[in-house]
Amino acid sequence: MPIKISDSALMWPTVLALRELGGSGNIAEIEARVLKHNEFTEAQQAELMPNGSSTRIAYYLAWARTNLKRIAAVENPAPAVWALTELGTTLTEAKCNQLQQEWKTNHTKAPPGGKPKPPDEEKWKTSLLERLKAMSPKAFERLAQRLLREAGFRNVEVLGQAGDGGIDGVGVYRLSLVSFPIYFQCKRYQGSVSSGAVRDFRGAMAGRGEKGLLITTGAFTASARSEATRDGAAPVELVSGEALCDLLKEHRIGIRITERIVEDIEVDPAFFDQFEG
Repeated sequence: MPIKISDSALMWPTVLALRELGGSGNIAEIEARVLKHNEFTEAQQAELMPNGSSTRIAYYLAWARTNLKRIAAVENPAPAVWALTELGTTLTEAKCNQLQQEWKTNHTKAPPGGKPKPPDEEKWKTSLLERLKAMSPKAFERLAQRLLREAGFRNVEVLGQAGDGGIDGVGVYRLSLVSFPIYFQCKRYQGSVSSGAVRDFRGAMAGRGEKGLLITTGAFTASARSEATRDGAAPVELVSGEALCDLLKEHRIGIRITERIVEDIEVDPAFFDQFEG
């Protein structure tokens, strides 16, 4: 029977995934293990959140990790990397559920319609994705070109002409002493990108290069992610809408960030004693 998709239901599968990964893993590795060992239907795997930036499973896995951090079962030592704590390595499913229920009882009051969402994170990403989807194909390709340049690519060219077979551009990436071309394709999708799109893109690269980058405003199905890393085939790196938002934020492309100073104010009662007497 397919597992329920909720933050609480995905907490224990996340713990098991991290144990199988040796105690730590990045977000993509954790999601891949959870999908591998649980019976999600194809429809469940393809279902998107309302803003289209991630699948429903990926969204609630993020909440599951947050919940596990709240009960001190996992920690987040680096961006996109999660690790089990000492508690997490010995936790049982029953104890996991118990700690989660205790935390909810002591810290949260669910509003009508469900638990709260992180408003700032959801708001700016939703707004950004709406703007990206409204761009013309050519404008979106030029934006990708700008992003790749700022991410360290050299000689980035937008192709996108008739006869390019779905290749939108190419750039050269240098890794230590080695440089190699990476072809990219941009898809302004409202929904999920399937494995067929990955295969088609790989076919377009045949005879040109061995590495590809597929950028979308939507999300990727589990089968698309599996196809992208299939043994014996040219690797295709996948950048989902949510990851694209994070990259644009990281490089400050179309994103303004205002940092605020938060003051912690505390009264010093002893100070006023000097005025007595």
